[in-house]
Amino acid sequence: MSRLILASERVRRARLLIQKARDLPVPPDTDAGKYNFSYVAQVKALLQDARDLIKYIPKTPSATAEIKEQVTQILQEADRANQEILH
Repeated sequence: MSRLILASERVRRARLLIQKARDLPVPPDTDAGKYNFSYVAQVKALLQDARDLIKYIPKTPSATAEIKEQVTQILQEADRANQEILH
């Protein structure tokens, strides 16, 4: 049986995944660079994992308003990271 992960821990892990996506080194290819398919897939996978960790938190009855606000901020941060990294 899997262990229950608290909402605060999920928020922390989601932030770490977004930071990991930002820190991922851009491939040195001269022709592809940041448009390398493998690089794009890795970035998108990390950001999707971050979203998946927190997407159900606002729907839980035990989530506080503070946690719900943090979830909203993380979702916005993930979208912003996607734009900054890949566009």
